[in-house]
Amino acid sequence: MARSPLTATVAKALRGKTVLITGGTGSFGRAVLERLRTMDLAQIRIFSRDELKQELMRVELSDPKIQFIIGDVRSRESVDAAMRGVDYVFHAAALKQVPSCEFFPMQAVYTNIIGSHNVVESAIAHGVDRVICLSTDKAVQPVNAMGMTKALMEKVALSAARDPLVGTGRGTPRERRTIVAAVRYGNVMYSRGSVIPLFVSQIRAGRPLTITEPGMTRFLLPLSGAIDLILFAFAHAQPGDIFIRKSPACTVADLAQGTADLLEAPLKVHHIGMRHGEKLYETLASREELRRAQDMGDYWRVRMDGRGLEYAKYFTEGDTGEVEVDDYTSHNTERLDVEGVRRLLLTLPEMRAELALGPAADRGPSPRAARARRNGKAVPASARPTAPARMERVATPDADRPRTAARSAGSRPRARR
Repeated sequence: MARSPLTATVAKALRGKTVLITGGTGSFGRAVLERLRTMDLAQIRIFSRDELKQELMRVELSDPKIQFIIGDVRSRESVDAAMRGVDYVFHAAALKQVPSCEFFPMQAVYTNIIGSHNVVESAIAHGVDRVICLSTDKAVQPVNAMGMTKALMEKVALSAARDPLVGTGRGTPRERRTIVAAVRYGNVMYSRGSVIPLFVSQIRAGRPLTITEPGMTRFLLPLSGAIDLILFAFAHAQPGDIFIRKSPACTVADLAQGTADLLEAPLKVHHIGMRHGEKLYETLASREELRRAQDMGDYWRVRMDGRGLEYAKYFTEGDTGEVEVDDYTSHNTERLDVEGVRRLLLTLPEMRAELALGPAADRGPSPRAARARRNGKAVPASARPTAPARMERVATPDADRPRTAARSAGSRPRARR
């Protein structure tokens, strides 16, 4: 298969190099690994504390170029041991589950903040060329512990990038090399712990789908798109950059409907209401960041705020233009309807495997239409795109509870004046 220009550029830069992936046994780290395995690297190091997943990966892949290292980003000593001889780092290790971080916030601090500091400082000390840190939309205007700790992870990365020597070509050989940057993305579709596999399992078991707030919106990004974002950042990063991929969004109700449609199941829902630490919509970039962002087509590059520690820059001088820009949120980005959700779901390898379909050459027909065409039959009318069916709400005490007086799904947040 022909490589994309982006992949070809990154492959050329990585030829003969050693790459470290922290959190390499997670769904995201594993996806990065699969893309890197198509390139001619000297070595790929998988760093995580999950010995079982490492052993399963070792047996499955049986690749002499992959080295598995047991360690924890919380331990600077173990990070240093893994960092020796590394050229590039993709930092994916994190605590990402919102409820877990809400109930155990100090654990999120130890991993997401202190652990990230260990990775960045170790990379600089060992003369690594480039570090790409993975962040999340929940880091923007955070309301939960996971988002707050990821926001501080970004600040840790930017603080290192703000060092007058790091990544500039000046200073000692170690100091002058390292470029520290970050990527920020929304929900990765079908990743571990995400809602789509939960919906699929509930439908297969004949249970109603647990929906928090039907009008809640979330960004949608296939795993392949998230990997492209990381590679794009790798190819273009300067110290302190944050890269964001522009993404569509949908409501939770439309995502549930689209999933049920593909599995040819009637949609029954159990409305449970918003949970600890949740927001009605997510924000990928604040208006303050967009004021200094570079539009790069499918991506934004948010330049680091390079102001020094002069107090006047923060307290007596401002920017009157900030009111002219709106935040970039899952409420005001491109909104997919149910048909759009179905088409996007059909591009996911996991969903196609669930439906026993072949690889996605394009966005493809519906599963029933595909089966009919394979069998030489006419496409049934029920398999053609139609208006979404009305959700049937399962009678529960929660279902009768009054809705919160939140902004409706169709509204758009305005910039604060």
